[in-house]
Amino acid sequence: MNFAHNPILAPDIFIPDVEAHVWEDGRMYLYGSFDIQGKASFCSDVHHVYSSDDMIHWTDHGVVFSLADSTWAKDCGALYAPDCAYRDGWYYLYYCVPDGRNGVAKSQSPTGPFVDVGLLEGVWGIDPGVLIDDDGQAYLYWGQLTWGKVAKLKENMVEIEPESIVECPLTVAEHEFHEGSSVKKINGKYYYLFADTHRHGDPDRPDGRPSCLGYAVSDHPMHGFRYGGVIIDNFGCDPGVWNNHGSMVCFKDQWYVFYHRSTHGADYSRHVCAEPIYFDENGMIPEVKQTTQGVGAPIKASTLLPANLACELSGNVRIAGDQESAYVLALTKVHNGDTATYRYLDFDGENAFEIKLCANANCRVELYLDGKYHADFKVAASDAYATARASIAPIFGTHALTIKVFGRFTEVKIDEFSFSKGEKA
Repeated sequence: MNFAHNPILAPDIFIPDVEAHVWEDGRMYLYGSFDIQGKASFCSDVHHVYSSDDMIHWTDHGVVFSLADSTWAKDCGALYAPDCAYRDGWYYLYYCVPDGRNGVAKSQSPTGPFVDVGLLEGVWGIDPGVLIDDDGQAYLYWGQLTWGKVAKLKENMVEIEPESIVECPLTVAEHEFHEGSSVKKINGKYYYLFADTHRHGDPDRPDGRPSCLGYAVSDHPMHGFRYGGVIIDNFGCDPGVWNNHGSMVCFKDQWYVFYHRSTHGADYSRHVCAEPIYFDENGMIPEVKQTTQGVGAPIKASTLLPANLACELSGNVRIAGDQESAYVLALTKVHNGDTATYRYLDFDGENAFEIKLCANANCRVELYLDGKYHADFKVAASDAYATARASIAPIFGTHALTIKVFGRFTEVKIDEFSFSKGEKA
């Protein structure tokens, strides 16, 4: 697809926990975990790197580091969220494993392969994040819940200064910090992005559901962080969504937030997404919504759009693998009254709607624009995907589209849809 959209990578690529960097060549590079589709666990044992010069077309640089490449962690099972830093001709990959230990690997290329340096002594806790300040001092952030810490890195970038460790630069009580440290210096202030539990408590998980990316701001890289708010909340992307983890980066004079969305009705199989963000006159970041358009303009309504690009779901429906889908993934397990929302579509008088779905009983499809009812039509049962068409009142302007399905079926699957004009159903 030659237009911007979320998720930003191919549907069969699951990269969560992304740290985005723009290096001296001007390209955007993504460093993240690597989920295996449908596997009921976080992450795999490899790291990939993806890069782009337009945030639409992405290059997969393959496996740049794996547990097999580690000198000390070969049997640890998985590689959790990484980060990368550049100094004096070397790129340093900071990685961690499920038991909380961290390591460092390095390469003279941002796309590796990274050669293991070894265990990062004195660091225990997941999700390392690195900041190199204007004066050249590097800082390492890591941890989860009460294990959040920050320390200065030595000039060699592979050791911390143990005496510099600061306990809990963010706390559960003050910031609802969960995990996922990512720190940037912007206009002289230090912005600490993290997985935030301010919303969506879960009685089965007393520590709360960290579906938000929150941020805190300080005048110092190691302490004094004041809670700023939520930048984005991925709640609603999937009925089983659990966490969020991402970063901020400036690319071609525009700031973006990177985050992930779950699929398959689970905590796992997470896609990387991105949204533009802005700073107000006080340096605060207004919250943005999850969108389908992502970093680009609203998508033309006449585009044949894969249903798996829904940015918000309600009910039982989830984005999951479907061997009959033309796009690897489809909207599956749709139950009566479930909805899928797409933000934003650009309409120019389209007066017909076409949808490809499979329902094991007759159903009714309703269309809503910005939450307001617009049209409905009936769809006959089918054993395989079939296309249904309907005439609708013309639509103009930019809108969030919501598709809602009713009926006495036990399941509906939706593969794609589009709008057109000058046609009759």
